Amino acid sequence: MKPDNKIPVLDRISGQMREVLEFQASLPQAVCAADDYAAMRQAYNDERRYWNEGGPQMLRTEEVAVPTAWGHVLTRIYAPQAQPGATLFYVHGGGFILGNLDTHDRIMRLLAHFSGCTVVGIDYSLSPQARFPQAIEEIVAVCQFYRRHGERYGLNSERIGLAGDSAGAMLALAAALWIRDRKIDCGTVCGLLLWYGLYGLQDSVSRRLYGGSWDGLTQRDLASYDAAYLRHADDRDSPYYCLFNNDLTRDVPPCFIAGAEFDPLLDDSLALSQTLLAHGQPCQYTLYPGVLHAFLHYSRRMNIAGTALRDGAHYFLQQINR
Repeated sequence: MKPDNKIPVLDRISGQMREVLEFQASLPQAVCAADDYAAMRQAYNDERRYWNEGGPQMLRTEEVAVPTAWGHVLTRIYAPQAQPGATLFYVHGGGFILGNLDTHDRIMRLLAHFSGCTVVGIDYSLSPQARFPQAIEEIVAVCQFYRRHGERYGLNSERIGLAGDSAGAMLALAAALWIRDRKIDCGTVCGLLLWYGLYGLQDSVSRRLYGGSWDGLTQRDLASYDAAYLRHADDRDSPYYCLFNNDLTRDVPPCFIAGAEFDPLLDDSLALSQTLLAHGQPCQYTLYPGVLHAFLHYSRRMNIAGTALRDGAHYFLQQINR
């Protein structure tokens, strides 16, 4: 599409979203080569440091290295109270190539605070050093570990959920389908919380009309994330990458699906919700107006980020209290 024909996103975002962009622009900008993943990760870590300051205090936090077939995977337990009703495993976003427990720390604290559930962050291996489906297998292995050893760490491993943002939302849903399809005992998966994920569409209206330098989600950007994550082109058709190629007509855990109004990935969320609803699978789709992809990070300056996390937490509570 000719760039001039795209929606003028920056003229339409909310005032608080605009203030976030202006603040971001005032910070020192790192320049990284397209294949310098170490530099990109360091820049991302540095930029996210401000946004993770503060947030609710937990009764207990603990880091546990979980053994998997791929080596140890670091996890972080956020326990807001002594006897939580369920455990939420959180999978961070970052295009499969960026992010860690620290870059999403405030998001996980807020989610634990709003839900009253223990949140377990999973520091899965990043691409391109680790390629599809390694991250999914690590996430499932972590869930299995805590199913077996939850009591040792003060977790309710009978009732669990998976949550994630962006690429983390895809990985959370893919892991849930992996668990279902292979009949793996990870406890009862009571719900999935999926914020602005990508679920396998290769083209869509929102991908054509939105995306730019402000969100790092141009068509070229999206293709580069795919290239880093996937082993080969055929993986794009895998039912654990293009999740629309999986069976979404049965036994999908209840899904909270959040879309950001000016996100190139918006149609992925819309298509997922419409597919599930058409086949009688329980889900709630909520569109958050005036915001860009990744808005959950900005709760220090954007009220709607906290609202979106609270909405997901309340949805999960509804599922575990049924």
